[in-house]
Amino acid sequence: MAAPRRGKASSTVLSSLPLQMLLCLSGTYYALYFLATFLLLMYKSQVFTYPHSCLVLDLTLLFLMGILEAIRLYFGTMGNLMEAEVPLATSLVLTVGSALLSAYFLLWQTLVLRADLALGAPLLAVHGLEAVLQVVAIAAFVS
Repeated sequence: MAAPRRGKASSTVLSSLPLQMLLCLSGTYYALYFLATFLLLMYKSQVFTYPHSCLVLDLTLLFLMGILEAIRLYFGTMGNLMEAEVPLATSLVLTVGSALLSAYFLLWQTLVLRADLALGAPLLAVHGLEAVLQVVAIAAFVS
């Protein structure tokens, strides 16, 4: 005779493997992006005429983006693995903020070099793809 089951057990896994892989890739790429962007800012401040106030703004936004990215990846991973809508929705909102900061460094910072474009475009593309996969995962969790 089989033992009675406690609680509701579901054999269906709803967490998204592509999203989880992309979150892991994004964390690794962002660490490299952060380091390269920081070094590029130092290079620009030494080689080009770069106003001190603009350098402070760009560095502040870069560090803010680093904090935002860490929180975003934590909530995204936690929400996906636990199949929870609220942490994943929080990560989605933070992804939009991080994408805006990525766009700033790609287009609107004080001095944009080709290296900034080569670093920022893939990051922005990854953020866009993550946002789509997060919406799909949230829809799967809700239904």
